[in-house]
Amino acid sequence: MTVRHPRYTKEEFARRGDALYETQIRAQVEFDNQGKVVAIDLETGDFEVDSSEITTANRLEARHPDAQIWMVRIGSRYVRRFGQSSRKIS
Repeated sequence: MTVRHPRYTKEEFARRGDALYETQIRAQVEFDNQGKVVAIDLETGDFEVDSSEITTANRLEARHPDAQIWMVRIGSRYVRRFGQSSRKIS
């Protein structure tokens, strides 16, 4: 198994991922895919969409084995949330 090393700082990684999503990908995926995950290769701009983070990343890595992957959940600011939810439980 090949060990991948990040090519960007955390800040640059996030900036590039968000920029690619907002400028090139969001309009293509947003309508029919609410709640699904987009895995984006920061170097090529190529992406995959699926409800499973692992499946999405695996499909993208099959095409780009050295991908630098940024993930976005469609319709949310977060891929995952930790801690207390603001939802009321009845």
